[in-house]
This record gives sequence, C-alpha cells and structure tokens, in this order.
Amino acid sequence: MKFLRLQLPIFTAIRTVFNTAHRMVYPFLAVFARGLGVDIHAMSLVLTARSVVGGLGPFLASLSDRRGRQFGMLLGPGMFTLGAALVVFWPTFQALALALILTTLGKYIFDPSMQAYLGDRVPYERRGLAIAVTEFSWSLAFIIGIPLMGFIIARRGWMAPFPLLTLLGLLTIAALVVMLPKESRQQNSNRLWVNFRTVLTHVPALAGLSIGLWASTANEVVNLIFGVWLEDAFGLQIAALGAASAVIGISELGGEGLVAAFADRLGKPRAVGLGLMANSLAALALPFLGRTTVGALVGLFLFYITFEFTLVSVIPMMTEVLPEARATLMAFNVAGLSFGRALGAPLAPWLYGFGFPVVAAVAVVFNGFALLALWKMGRGTRPSPP
Repeated sequence: MKFLRLQLPIFTAIRTVFNTAHRMVYPFLAVFARGLGVDIHAMSLVLTARSVVGGLGPFLASLSDRRGRQFGMLLGPGMFTLGAALVVFWPTFQALALALILTTLGKYIFDPSMQAYLGDRVPYERRGLAIAVTEFSWSLAFIIGIPLMGFIIARRGWMAPFPLLTLLGLLTIAALVVMLPKESRQQNSNRLWVNFRTVLTHVPALAGLSIGLWASTANEVVNLIFGVWLEDAFGLQIAALGAASAVIGISELGGEGLVAAFADRLGKPRAVGLGLMANSLAALALPFLGRTTVGALVGLFLFYITFEFTLVSVIPMMTEVLPEARATLMAFNVAGLSFGRALGAPLAPWLYGFGFPVVAAVAVVFNGFALLALWKMGRGTRPSPP
C-alpha cells in the first residue's frame, strides 16, 4: 500500500494530461473549427467518430486481463503519443480527426487497465477513495490543463497544444516503464472471448454498463454545446472560455472530493442514484440560472459537480461486479461512456437549434434511463460490500 500511495499521484498526473487532450476540444470547439476552415457540425461528427472508435477499447484493454496490467498501461500512452505527434507533422483537419481518435483510444486503453490494477490491489471497502484520487485528473484538466491550452492557443494558434502533448506522452511512457512492477504474461491468461461472453451474458453487468452510457449521453448534450452557448449568449472569447472551464474544473474537483469522502460510506449504488437525481435537478435549473453570465457559471458548476459525483461513484461500483474479468468489464464501461458521448454529440447541435432549455430537458430524460438501469442492476446483483 505504501508503494500505491506513491503511484496514485503519478497516475493522476498522467490522466490529467490525457484528459486535457480529450476535453480541450469542447470549450475551444469553435476555435478549432475556424482554424481548420470547417463548421461546428463537421467537428461534432469528428467527436462522434472519436466516441464510436472508443468502442474498440474493450478489444485492446482486455489484453490487460491476458498479458498483465503493465502491457495495457503502456499500450495506451503509446497510442496517445502517436496521435498527438500526427498534428505536429501534419496540421490538417484529417490529421486532427485521426489524432483525436488515437489519443482517445490510448486513454480508453490506459484507464481501464489502471482501474483493474487498482482493483487488484485495493480492498473494495477502500476502493472508492483510491479511484476518486485518480479521477481528480478530470477536474485538474479543467483547472490547469485547459486554461493552459487556452493561453497557448491564443498566442500561437490552434495547433499549439500538440507539441507539448507529444512531449508529455513520451515522458509518461518513460515514467511507467520505471514505476510499474514486472508481470508474467501467464499471470492473467483468460481468453479474450471467454471474458467477452462473461460480460455480455451477465445481466447486472449489462445494466451497470448502461448506467454510464445514459449518464454520459445526458452530460454530452450539455458538454458539447456549453462553450457555444456561452459565446452566443454572452460573447465570451477564448480567454473567458478558458476561465469558464476552470470554474467547471473546480466543480468537478468538488464532485471527486465528495466521492472520496462519502461514496465508501454511503455505498456505491446509493451514491450513484443520489448523483443522478441531483444532476437532473441541476440540468432543469440551467436555463433559469443562465439568464446572466454569473448565473450560467453557477448552473454549470452545479451540473458538473453532480455529474462528476455520479460518474466517479460508478467506477468503483463496477470494479467489483465481475472480478474474474475486471479489466475487460472496466474497458466495456469506458466504451459505454464513449458510446454515450457518441449518442449525445450529434444530438447536441440539433437540440440547440430548439433552444438551450430543450438541451437541458433531454439531459434529464437520459438521466431517467440511467436510474432505471441502476434499479435493474440492483435487482440482479448478489449482496456485496457497500
């Protein structure tokens, strides 16, 4: 456990880099579109493709169940670094599209492999805290990473983040090679299709996976459009959008902190249910609070803190649903989140055409689906620790 205390901050820093690359597209969507000479709809289609390709994650991350956690935790950063380097040498719309796909796929391989690594080593009754520490990377991306990206984009153009991301990817690979314990390939030798069949025929696992899918769809319809909404409603420019991202990052930091403090005590399923209900209330409040700039930022704070609490509570809950295929199930969980975003991304611009209140109302509907899935999972799950 002492060694894990040293590893957790490093895992968090690595994931902060990955999450910055993943999330910077949202607040600067219009900036990337203008820089590449395309419209927002073209960018939303790229994000849809990125999310769909994320569904390949289970095929690659499941190798962590077969060849050891180290293999998956190195394969992901390798793909991330390759993707970021593409834009450095080929700064075009096509290269950016491919880079977003590769960097996201790398993240979707690394994350479940790391979560399975922690699941192997941290008792379930303390796992909510351990997972929450690494999930601080989401908020740190918004508090530190995205404002930094806004700063360098404003001074050096839309492609300025990618040389830095490439360098950080290389440093990540070097750090993991030194830090991770060596594992024999025979240590986790379950066959790919056996694990897939185990996941896809287990009703509680399927219900649990759909919780993340529906919740991420609800989040994406707001997430994709919030930068455009702030720009349209209040004329916020690049620096201000970066500041808005920092506000959202602080809210997510609060959500992750709440999980670290309470999820293990409340019980993970109960925490997920409370989070979904609170997020729905926050979504309903957004159009009313969004009549002023300050109100809009307060509304986004409430929306993101409740979503983050929900999502981070889901992860430790899912690590114990199928311990015999842990990395495979966590990869499916990441894929479910990705497919949820793929569903939400093309819906968001279309819904925004009817006004932002419609966007918020549809987010509530998807959260309702997630609550139904949580109820279904609870009915089919054998008694387990909280």
